[in-house]
Amino acid sequence: MSSAWLTDLTAWLSANPGWLSLALFSTAFIESLAVAGILVPGVAFLFTMSVMAAQIDMPLMTVLVWAWLGAVSGDTVSFAIGRLFQGRLASVWPLSRYPEHIRKAEIFFHLHGGKSVIIGRFVGPLRPIIPLIAGALLMPWRRFLAFNIGSAIAWAPAYILPGFLVGGALASDVQPPAHMYLVTGISLATLAVIYLVIFRFQLGLGDDSRLYFWLQRKMAQYDTTHRFWRLYSNERPAQEGEFPLASLMLALGALALFILWAQLATMTGVIEPFDQLAMQWFSDLRQPLLDAPAIAATLLGDPPVLTTGAVVACLALAFRGHYAAAVHILLAAIMTIVLVWGLKSAIGVVRPELVVNPPSSGSFPSGHTAGITVFVTLLASFVAAEARNRKRWQSYIMFSLPLIPVALSRLYLGVHWFSDIIGGLLLGLAITGATRASFSRFDRVPIALDALTLSAALAWLAFCGGYIWFVWPEAVQHYAPAL
Repeated sequence: MSSAWLTDLTAWLSANPGWLSLALFSTAFIESLAVAGILVPGVAFLFTMSVMAAQIDMPLMTVLVWAWLGAVSGDTVSFAIGRLFQGRLASVWPLSRYPEHIRKAEIFFHLHGGKSVIIGRFVGPLRPIIPLIAGALLMPWRRFLAFNIGSAIAWAPAYILPGFLVGGALASDVQPPAHMYLVTGISLATLAVIYLVIFRFQLGLGDDSRLYFWLQRKMAQYDTTHRFWRLYSNERPAQEGEFPLASLMLALGALALFILWAQLATMTGVIEPFDQLAMQWFSDLRQPLLDAPAIAATLLGDPPVLTTGAVVACLALAFRGHYAAAVHILLAAIMTIVLVWGLKSAIGVVRPELVVNPPSSGSFPSGHTAGITVFVTLLASFVAAEARNRKRWQSYIMFSLPLIPVALSRLYLGVHWFSDIIGGLLLGLAITGATRASFSRFDRVPIALDALTLSAALAWLAFCGGYIWFVWPEAVQHYAPAL
């Protein structure tokens, strides 16, 4: 009977998809609403609705948009309630029934400031309370909306894609390989552990966090683990060593996500509609005025440009005597080249046929995106290592900006699918995390804007200019739109 009921419900939703859209919006709204989000099991409901959406062939983009709108609206209403009852949250029903949640959210907000709106989006009981506290503590509307809208863009796929993938697999006549379930299970378990570790201890991964001290004590209880801890810690004379916990989490988390995304993109058809939608959007956007900047951006991600940058950095570091840093950069470059080439050859995803002469290699993952991600994030990590923990995010944001035009240029020119770009980004982050974790055994590299650094930077920029000038005519022909 239950099977017949489910079949009837799926058929009714297929004929009335608007009701499922309303349910998605309402669930995401309530799950993000102050106090209500604590009582309602929104995650379970969203998972179930995502499964149904996939089974009735609702477009993935539609599901993501409705969930995103609900989450943004719920947080906005919570923020407005906080503004209305500022100073009286603990005395207003039903907020007065949850004084401990409010107290913890206030401590969290004071600790992380505006970032708490982004972090709180993914942290269990804090999720519906943080916007309330942000409003009560008079966070500016514009700043809140920027964090709210931006964080929901990442939140929607994280909560919708798992259910949508399951629904797509159940509705598909094509059975995925048997090993897919094992690999997916291991990847999900890895992500679950990382999620619990990070958010259980409120994103404390630095050497001043509770998680760090707890893990350090546990590792010190056994001789083998203690040696491992000391091996991968900095041992500078002036201060206690720091274990690369954040780098390891980045490497494992990005690798697990890459494996999941690769299976989703290459073994199922779940992402294909979104790939086609993104490709159509960029194809409609294309015009002669934007072609030149896009080609210039994509040439900056060409292997000769990035390889030369890595070689110049290795030579500059070796000249200063930082041989370990030079070797790690060289190994990261080699690892990127080998993994991208191997994955492209093994997976063999066909590229879009939107240009006159598309590259002959496979499409997944994007080598340009993986290469520029490793290049800029490693550079950012060397700069950020000299800053305090709370200021390092500024270096990562500033130095990571160049990867955006390079990645978008591959979509604009029509030589990669959207799934290829995400795959390249995740692979690059995994390589960066592993490289930084390995390099933690050695002294930090002091960054100084002296004559050697400027000379190396200018030499690489000169090469970039010469390379673009030399290959420009051929690139214009290759990336010309196909008739």
